[in-house]
Amino acid sequence: MEFSAKQIAQFIGGKIEGDENAKVHTFAKIEEGVPGAISFLANGKYAHYLDDTQSSIVLIDESINLEKAVKPTLIRVKNARDCVAKLLQMYEAAKPQKTGIDKLAFISPKATIGKDVYVGAFAYIGDGVEIGDGCQIYPHAVIGDNVKVGEQCIIYPNTTIYYGC
Repeated sequence: MEFSAKQIAQFIGGKIEGDENAKVHTFAKIEEGVPGAISFLANGKYAHYLDDTQSSIVLIDESINLEKAVKPTLIRVKNARDCVAKLLQMYEAAKPQKTGIDKLAFISPKATIGKDVYVGAFAYIGDGVEIGDGCQIYPHAVIGDNVKVGEQCIIYPNTTIYYGC
């Protein structure tokens, strides 16, 4: 998936400095930036990384003053850290959702599974578990007995949710 600086700025309410058509498809630390990546700068003492980063777009706190022009497109926001969290949510929501239950998953016959749920290979769902509609349960997740999972939840690989949660 690819997003432009203009799309990102509109979503997070930022102001663009540079190319509004700059595109990104991944996240990176500012010091490890690569073309096509978005990074963030929330503390002015790290502004020197802007000189060398290869990131295409950098989210930057509006309170940080720069002494010279920089190569990446900047999107100025009140709080760059908060905006990264919003972008991660947008990115996750834009990905197509999987559905279906892998034949290698174990689901107790005493469990209740909602609609449009994905359960990956080697996931374990115990007795009395209730899984809400639209949940994504990735491979090797363990959901103990009598756990209730709400709607649209994501349980990542190798996660364990203990009895009664």
